[in-house]
Formats: sequence, C-alpha cells, structure tokens
Amino acid sequence: MVVEEIMKTEVITLKKDDTIETALQLLNEHHIRHIPIINEQKHILGIISDKDIRDACPSIFQKEEHCNELQNSVEKIMTKNVITVHPLDFVEEVSAIFYEKEIGCLPVTKEGKLVGIITEKDILYTLIQLTGALQPSSQIEVKVKNISGMLAKVVAIIAKRKVNINSVLVYPYSKSEEYKILVFRLQTMNPTSIINDLKNAGYTVLWPNLPGITL
Repeated sequence: MVVEEIMKTEVITLKKDDTIETALQLLNEHHIRHIPIINEQKHILGIISDKDIRDACPSIFQKEEHCNELQNSVEKIMTKNVITVHPLDFVEEVSAIFYEKEIGCLPVTKEGKLVGIITEKDILYTLIQLTGALQPSSQIEVKVKNISGMLAKVVAIIAKRKVNINSVLVYPYSKSEEYKILVFRLQTMNPTSIINDLKNAGYTVLWPNLPGITL
C-alpha cells in the first residue's frame, strides 16, 4: 500500500503572514492538529501544530497583558525543517518515520508541491484495516521454524477447511531466532477445527491456548 491511497488531499493550509489567531480558529473549526504553511506555488515553508499554538497562546491569567500576541504571524512559531513524503512511498516505510521522528503528521509533496497530508491517526486506521480487526473474525498464532516455505505449509492446512484468511502477519519469536510467529485473522468465529489440524500436523499454536495444546 502506498501513501496516496490513504492520504487526505483536501488540506487546510496557511500563508506565513497569517496570524496565530487565524491558525487557532482553523484548528478548532476543522478539528485538526497540524497546518502546513505554504507559498503561492504550494511549496512548503513550514508547519505548525496545536502544541505550537498552545505554547504561543497567553495564559488565561495573562490575556490582558499579552492580548496582541495572537496577532503575530505563524512564521514566528512554525517548524521550518519539515519532513515530507511522496505519494508513492510505501505506508510501511512512512510508519517507521512516524516512529523514529516522533511526529504527528507528514505533508505529502510531489515535484515540490503539497498534494496531501498523512497523520498518525491515518497510519493507525490503516493498520486496523490491514489486520482485519474490524471484521467478524478470529485470530490464531502459530510458532513455526524460521525457514522458507513454512507460511505456505500452514496456509495449505487452513485452506483445507475452506476458511478465508483476512490477514497474515509475521513477526520474530522473542525467545529464539530459530522460530517465527505467524498470525492469521480468519473469517470464522470458531477456529477449533483448524487449531486441531495444525496440532495434528506438529505445529505449536500459541493463541488461542486451548486445552491439550503444548506451548
């Protein structure tokens, strides 16, 4: 999956000379947390967040003393070194940027111009969709040896029961590099027969931990 499939293309933006007060109004009106700052050519000059706005707003105990602070331009509080991504970047790689840089959004640019925006909420929702967690289903976790061909063998056992697989995840087994964990979300509410088939084939099912299954 690439960024252009999940990014928002209708982006609320500001110019660098717009006021902080205007930014605050837009954040509240559109229930957003970030606003890119662009020029006439849609090139990104910076970005501001709701945190930047909060830091710039005077305390309720100091409003009279600093009543003109919100009339400052957003240029004075915006972050200028903005990390951007391309519409054809893979969502998995973009997720790593969110994690490593600890940021809440990424503007999406093409040929230097803003074409969209992607937020950490978009990433989380995409993960939910990819795992099929919102669909009626059940999940099983199978420990297998970390060698080629294991996924195909386990899938073949599931296929014999004519049950659809909504999603598959693979992650390392924390106790040994010799194994890995296959996580299946299956389109059935009762995976007992599949679990028994896997057990009879010599596989270890870590979840669900039904009686008689050795971990």
